[in-house]
Amino acid sequence: MLYWTKEKLREQEEKNRSTRLQERMYTIDDIETLPEGQRAELVDGVIYNMATPTRQHQRISMSLSTTINNYISSGKGRCEIYAAPFAVYLNQDHYNYFEPDITVVCDSSKLDEKGCHGAPDWIIEIVSPSSRSMDYIVKMFRYSAAGVREYWIVDPEKDSVTVYDFKGESGGSYTMSDVVPVGIYDGDLQIDFSVLNI
Repeated sequence: MLYWTKEKLREQEEKNRSTRLQERMYTIDDIETLPEGQRAELVDGVIYNMATPTRQHQRISMSLSTTINNYISSGKGRCEIYAAPFAVYLNQDHYNYFEPDITVVCDSSKLDEKGCHGAPDWIIEIVSPSSRSMDYIVKMFRYSAAGVREYWIVDPEKDSVTVYDFKGESGGSYTMSDVVPVGIYDGDLQIDFSVLNI
């Protein structure tokens, strides 16, 4: 798999900024002043509004969050899980802000009341028609370059779960009826999609 280095990502960010000299560069301050309930993400100073999730999206999110939380709560995992909306200040700059569908953070020093500052350990995005290119391309590159350990793309339309284990060897492609091992827990946690209420 091709992953962008931090240097390559910085070059692309600078290129994006220079091609938009006449456009306004938005910052996290702009995101934080959006009206209550309006969700958006910020990539290289460009605001991307987020659509309201569908019922299927919410069922998947709830089922996955519950499964992961039960594992963590049983004392087997030393991390914290957050479902969207939850702020991830990925690059700790003023031009990038994400709200992943599910975020798992194992380093509590990255957390404060506003969200996660730096790379979470595990991110799950549930694809909707309006987020497809963002989830598969933009976020995959961003999360990899920032140091996210594991990234899952759950795509109900394609009946697929794509796993990127950026720090290990356990990534791969699965269907939504497979048992998928979680790399950050060395496979001790396995999620059986066939039994989830989705």
